[in-house]
Amino acid sequence: MKGISVIGSTGSVGTQALDVIAHLPERCQVVALAAGGRVDILAAQVRRFRPSLVSVAGPSEAMGLKRLLLEQPDGFPLPEILHGAEGLQAAATHPDAQMVLTSVVGALGLRPTLAAIAAGKDIALANKETLVAAGELVMRAAREAGVKIVPVDSEHSALFQCLEGEDPLKVRRLLLTASGGPFRGRKDLRGITREEALKHPRWVMGAKITIDSATLMNKALEMIEARWLFDVPMERVEVVVHPQSIVHSAVEFVDGNVMAQLGPTDMRLPIQYALTYPERVPGFVEPLDLFKIGTLTFEQPDPVTFPSLAYAREAVAAGGTMPAVMNAANEVAVSRFMNGEIPFAGIFAVVRSVMEKHQTVRAADLDAILTADGWAREVAAAT
Repeated sequence: MKGISVIGSTGSVGTQALDVIAHLPERCQVVALAAGGRVDILAAQVRRFRPSLVSVAGPSEAMGLKRLLLEQPDGFPLPEILHGAEGLQAAATHPDAQMVLTSVVGALGLRPTLAAIAAGKDIALANKETLVAAGELVMRAAREAGVKIVPVDSEHSALFQCLEGEDPLKVRRLLLTASGGPFRGRKDLRGITREEALKHPRWVMGAKITIDSATLMNKALEMIEARWLFDVPMERVEVVVHPQSIVHSAVEFVDGNVMAQLGPTDMRLPIQYALTYPERVPGFVEPLDLFKIGTLTFEQPDPVTFPSLAYAREAVAAGGTMPAVMNAANEVAVSRFMNGEIPFAGIFAVVRSVMEKHQTVRAADLDAILTADGWAREVAAAT
């Protein structure tokens, strides 16, 4: 039985991960849950999975969760309820957890992921910003601790599966596929509304990642994540637009062979693979029917209309704190767009402006990265 802590349990990936865990009662057990402010959803999760520890955003959320649990007593003792950074740390380092699934949005996942690694926990990583902001630090910590980092994002799960047993030195290119988002083929991004940007053509995801998909910033972040996760130079990481989202990513080897992973557009499939790795077990997701797929198409991304991919290459070339700055600026810019403060294309302008203003710290430790993250958020909020 594998004990699992879920960091970000009330989000899109977190709730789907719990669906998978419920399907694997003889293999997986929830030992800790961490969430933000959606205590009504969290209370239902606590009743269903019986974790011994729960973390929420702050003291008011902790009181609200306790009240909800006491309103419907069911004979089981209340879990330990913590909050804030202390709660995240406790959930990530729970003594009964063998694996920690990190699915919080943004740089918030960095500290609990590093804490879990230091505690010897394997990581099911759905928080791409952790490797974007501090990929070198995180991967070095994982190597030193001897823990596995198994990606949950469908694209990186695909690459992980294609590279299993292969020599990394024989890789010519990593090919990350992208749906293209709701504005694929569009040249004029003026007048785009929040509602339009949140209508993803293929995936059901949280708001922030859905907006990132619309700007292709999700692929920019995934390029950086892949660079660190698989130790491949950035110039050998490319993006291919694939609107059907059936090929989740592919690896081109030096001999000319291309190995791809195909699957339905259901996040529960890569989540299950991460939680049960290195085993494959019977799943509950409807398998892919090749006869019903029809045509698969592939296109080059539009680097002019969607400059996010270029920002990623610039950030990695600059190194040090620049990727963290790019990520933080984007988080703030997306929030400002969602709040109606800036237009859709203003997201690009904010990220570009903050990156241009930043003085990169090349030999960056965790403190330098977090300092740069905070600086970028302040500048992005005022840009």
